[in-house]
Amino acid sequence: MESSRGLLMLGLFAMICSITFASEPSPLQDFCVADSNGPVLVNGLSCKDSKMVEAQNFFFSGLHIAGNTSNAVGSRVTAVNVAEIPGLNTLGISLARVDYAPWGINPPHTHPRATEILTVLEGTLEVGFVTSNPENRLIKKVVYKGDVFVFPIGLVHFQRNIGYGNAAAIAALSSQNPGVITVANAVFGSNPDISPNILAKAFQVDKNAVLNLQSKF
Repeated sequence: MESSRGLLMLGLFAMICSITFASEPSPLQDFCVADSNGPVLVNGLSCKDSKMVEAQNFFFSGLHIAGNTSNAVGSRVTAVNVAEIPGLNTLGISLARVDYAPWGINPPHTHPRATEILTVLEGTLEVGFVTSNPENRLIKKVVYKGDVFVFPIGLVHFQRNIGYGNAAAIAALSSQNPGVITVANAVFGSNPDISPNILAKAFQVDKNAVLNLQSKF
């Protein structure tokens, strides 16, 4: 009986810990404006002296300006995270504007530290994400101006402009620093390279195909 009770308490403790640490910790003061020059290394950024804080620490300008989409994938992400707004430090939220050329894509990628909620400002997008192993189910939808779509934390997702004009969207993310791992860049553009033999076996392709892909990244 005591053993069962102990196991139950241990299970409850593990569950509480998993909930507690599933997201960024709540701030313990009104704000903690990031001090990028601070000498203390923490999980995040140390706080600027609150007496030195000013409105500019909570401000960013320029999100109305479309990003330059003249690149290989035909999209541009303008991030607004703690690097751009120091006042976001410890607040667990950030933004990004995504611009798409006609038929441009925001290629498959993941945010290891954030869920993303995307709102279409202009155009028509095909959006989707893939569930984790072993199902690897593709969940996708066509979304239009004013529509909203959610990408769960950590899952590989993408967007594609399926219209003949430019498109734009605003993404809100549940982290001051969500991070981004673009699948193709990470796999074929790592530094140093992942062995072509490993990738050839993983993707079940010829080694020369891997070398060709690595040369593009």
